[in-house]
Amino acid sequence: MRSIRRRGAWLAVGVVAALVLGIATTLLLASAGGFRGGGPATWRGAGVQCSAPALKGHAVEVTVGDMGPGTRGRPNGRVPHGGPGGHGTGMMWLRATPSSVPAGVVSLRVVNAGALDHEVVVLPLPTGHAAGERLTGGDGRVDEVGSLGEASRSCGGGAGEGIAPGAMAWTTVTLPPGRYELVCNFPGHYTAGMYAELDVTR
Repeated sequence: MRSIRRRGAWLAVGVVAALVLGIATTLLLASAGGFRGGGPATWRGAGVQCSAPALKGHAVEVTVGDMGPGTRGRPNGRVPHGGPGGHGTGMMWLRATPSSVPAGVVSLRVVNAGALDHEVVVLPLPTGHAAGERLTGGDGRVDEVGSLGEASRSCGGGAGEGIAPGAMAWTTVTLPPGRYELVCNFPGHYTAGMYAELDVTR
């Protein structure tokens, strides 16, 4: 009888300890922002929150995102159009606002709202072609010949290793009138829907 009571007491201690640990973990995640956003906290990664400095020219706000690990594009595949200023299957997206700016100095401010690293590369859009029509190579990337700039440095300007989840990047370019395509050129991301047209007017 005494051993049964002793086991019951230890069981009660274990339950209380688990409860305290669970509450402490929940409070820690909440204070760290782990419950912000629509996806599970494990998708968010550590991320580095930052903001862009004052930038020159006309501002274009770009948001990139994805549905988390395991999201893949289709090699050389076409994907249906998404919402205004962006395209995608709903698995990955790139949205630019506004989608039209006057010619001259243009600054892109990119926020990574996804769980994977991304980038934004500015490419001229050939006459007669629409955004999303570029062919990808065996590496799942499009040709970057003619690139006018990119934002791919977490919490920094210009080229880098990729924009970490939750981070911001930026770049300033000078664009003559014409049609341009903003793309994420990480393997498979373009065919998963990460492109948007940017029109530059006279």
